[in-house]
Parts: sequence; C-alpha cells; structure tokens
Amino acid sequence: MTKHYVLSLNPNAQHEWDRCTLRNPITAERPDLASMLAEAVGEEAGDYLVSVSIEVKVLEKAPLPQPERSIDVPTVPAVPQLKELVA
Repeated sequence: MTKHYVLSLNPNAQHEWDRCTLRNPITAERPDLASMLAEAVGEEAGDYLVSVSIEVKVLEKAPLPQPERSIDVPTVPAVPQLKELVA
C-alpha cells in the first residue's frame, strides 16, 4: 500500500511539535500510524509483533518561505504650502 504525505522540517518553528510534521497532502491531517497498522493486521484483538518497512522517495522539494523583511523608509515631513495673501 502506497501512501503519500508531506514531510515538513522547520528547525526555526516556534513550537517543538511543528519542527517535524507529517501530513496528508489533501486533508492536512496528521496520519495515525497505529490505526494503519491495525488495519493491516485485520484489526483483530491481540498483541502483534510487527515489522514495518518505510521506503522514502522525495517526489518534490519546496523551500521554506522566508520571513518578509521590512524596509525602513525614512518619513519626510510634509512641507507646508504657502498661500498668497491678496490684500
């Protein structure tokens, strides 16, 4: 059975649990590996010693978005406009 997931590695993530995530590319849900294994053994009650082989093929790599840099633009004070006085 072949499943596809998006693996995101972000060492700069704010929270530790967001530094390495595995998600379904369509639903964005995190896979429940235990449920997939239970389904594979037929979901019969009991204790199972299982062997799990994982083959990883990188299909596409997208770089992490870079944080936007703010550009400091100096503010120029408004020049007062002079009006001609007519007497």
